[in-house]
Amino acid sequence: MLSSLRGTQRCFLVIILLALILVLLAGLLHVDVTMFSPSFGDQAEGPPITNVMFLKTHKTASSTVLNILFRFAETHNLSVALPAGSRLHLGYPWLFLAHYVEGVKQEGAQQRFNVMCNHLRFNLPEVQKLMPNDTFYFSILRNPVFQLESSFVYYQDRPAFRNAETLDAFLASPLTYYNRSPSNAYAGNNMCFDLGFDLGFDRDAPADGGHVRRLAEVQRRFRAVLSAEHFDEAAVLLRRRPRWRLDDAVSFGLHARSPRGVRRLTPRPASERARRRCALDRRLHQRFNRTFWAQLRAELGPRRPRPEVARLRARRRELGARCLQDGGPKARTRIADRRLRPYRSGEADILRYDLRRGLDSQTRRLCRRTVMPELQCTAHLYARRFPEKPPKDITFLDA
Repeated sequence: MLSSLRGTQRCFLVIILLALILVLLAGLLHVDVTMFSPSFGDQAEGPPITNVMFLKTHKTASSTVLNILFRFAETHNLSVALPAGSRLHLGYPWLFLAHYVEGVKQEGAQQRFNVMCNHLRFNLPEVQKLMPNDTFYFSILRNPVFQLESSFVYYQDRPAFRNAETLDAFLASPLTYYNRSPSNAYAGNNMCFDLGFDLGFDRDAPADGGHVRRLAEVQRRFRAVLSAEHFDEAAVLLRRRPRWRLDDAVSFGLHARSPRGVRRLTPRPASERARRRCALDRRLHQRFNRTFWAQLRAELGPRRPRPEVARLRARRRELGARCLQDGGPKARTRIADRRLRPYRSGEADILRYDLRRGLDSQTRRLCRRTVMPELQCTAHLYARRFPEKPPKDITFLDA
């Protein structure tokens, strides 16, 4: 009996000694072994939903959501419907067709994917050729007046905006600048356009019965429509509805402008014109803003979003302190790592991130994933999935 107790004590001491050695090794290698491990109490009830279709709208914080989805796909070894050939989007602004996806034949789709999230114009029958029947469809919307202001700054090379000195000037006489080119999809009601609505030529026209039916169809198909104005609450809902872990939904804001680059429409006539210009998007946004808060209350109850949001923000601060130089984004800073340089269009001053110096290779790789912009994410996953094909050309980011 005594010898048995001594043997048990020796085993216990050996286990403690091994644990101490592992901790010391982690310290010597400068690796934080808990930083990228799931937080305590982070497990959702039931298995996670892994078949996901995200309708990526424009200028709505959707690049941040795309980073979340690409990380989720890579972590869980999921298949992603990636743009074919040299494309960086799925045929936008044309209605989506299945053969816009790499590896899909034009005459018919035979394979299924877990994740679809690159820019496309929604076309449900074609999407359903590639996505399983139990796919979780979701999207994100933004106040359309703010979205239009952001689009004007970002897409100044597009015909509708190219010759307009200011957004006020464009709104005063849109048809002076606007034509029916698909390149002008950003010039009003862009979120409805992304969802596949047929807007016709006059985007100031009021909603008719067809648009009302399309709104109802979107509500039936999409199990969550997030709010860009309340992104942290949106991330909580995104985590809860598909039963994901906290770290699956933690993110840093990507492709956002610096505050000094934002120009609000303050004169009343301009704001009113913008609201008329985006009348269909306003109806869309108002409807799904109500749905968003109703879904959040249904998931968490009227008081519980606050602690969930606090956990999300605390985890983001923790990762920021570990991963990022100065803990957050920078404006007008040259980023040495081209894999972290955001695409810049028009006059937009895009915030960017730089990683802390001295990170070990494993931590640096994991940190880089959390702030990698969408074009680099797409190129990275494409190179991993199709090593035999020419890589996506994103050398324009070096300019």
